[in-house]
Amino acid sequence: MLNDYMHPQGVASEAPQDRIREIIYLIRRLMQAGELYTKELNKKYQVSAPQLNCLLALYENGPLSLSQIAKHVMVKSSTVTGIIDRLEQKKLVRRVRNCPDRRMITIELTEAGNALAEHAPPPIQRKIVDGLKRLPQKEIGKIVDGLNMLTQMLDVQDLEVE
Repeated sequence: MLNDYMHPQGVASEAPQDRIREIIYLIRRLMQAGELYTKELNKKYQVSAPQLNCLLALYENGPLSLSQIAKHVMVKSSTVTGIIDRLEQKKLVRRVRNCPDRRMITIELTEAGNALAEHAPPPIQRKIVDGLKRLPQKEIGKIVDGLNMLTQMLDVQDLEVE
């Protein structure tokens, strides 16, 4: 734990600046975990985290349209288009026109894409979800409240998430 100091009443307590430093440190650790996960994916599987998320959406749900993939991975359709382009170049997915309306395109996994999705590590979000499921509802509420405060401080809700 970071430095403690004595209150005038003689009670030991952490200095506010130490708690703030701890918060910043923990945020950095979270960001670093995401970066390390991304590096591992790139090194071991030659895909990015968003690419893996798209592969897993297809693996778990079967062929999907770009807009359906976007909903599953919580990004804009325009973002998914670029991700699918890169996955198609890597021969992990293919675009299929199998409807009478030739404008309708679905994306499906290739054999290589299916194999990668089957053996890749779970997305970092899944680790968080699994951990949160083990917590009491009261603890989850505290985490939500704290994260809401932090995002409001950063005006994150005004940024577009992609």
